[in-house]
Amino acid sequence: MAEDTFYLSEDDRRAWRSRLAEASRNNVLCHCRQCDREWVASGPEACTCGSRQIEWLNCWQFPDG
Repeated sequence: MAEDTFYLSEDDRRAWRSRLAEASRNNVLCHCRQCDREWVASGPEACTCGSRQIEWLNCWQFPDG
C-alpha cells in the first residue's frame, strides 16, 4: 500500500455522504433544452416555458470562483 493512500473510516465515510446529500438538497442547476433558461431549484422541475425537457446538475459539482 502506498504511503500517500488515504482511506476513510466507516464513520468518516458516513459523515461525508451526509454532507454530500445536504449539499445536493436545494442546489440543483436546471437547464431547459427548449428555451435555454437556467435556474437553481430544489430538484428537477418544469420550465416556465412549459417544457419538461430539463437537464440538471447538482451545484456542488461546480467549483466556486
